[in-house]
Amino acid sequence: MVTPTKSKTARNVLGTELKPCSTEPMTGFFRDGCCNTTSDDLGAHTVCAEMTAEFLQFSREAGNDLSTPRPEFGFPGLKPGDHWCLCAARWVEALDEGKAPRVVLESTHERTLEFTPLAVLQRYAIPG
Repeated sequence: MVTPTKSKTARNVLGTELKPCSTEPMTGFFRDGCCNTTSDDLGAHTVCAEMTAEFLQFSREAGNDLSTPRPEFGFPGLKPGDHWCLCAARWVEALDEGKAPRVVLESTHERTLEFTPLAVLQRYAIPG
């Protein structure tokens, strides 16, 4: 089996170098703290978002409980204020329902632009 390799020159939605999203909790498709991606990342875990109680409830109701710890997978469970690399499609779903969490543009991978325009992301931007 070939292990997917991430790009060493990943870009964010602003066209600059992708910055880390979070190491506590450790996030990312590669669990390296960055919202980096490859074609193997079918969920496009590319949006660096700040969790809110409202979004966590929305995600749970949509079938992805991000609040409950899953130690068997090394997942601590998320709480409001945590930064996490969300699936871009889930972020757009939350946007459509008025529950999208804020995003760190410098830490959001450029692949996200396949799902939503930069102008929309900018309305939800927070500093990293």
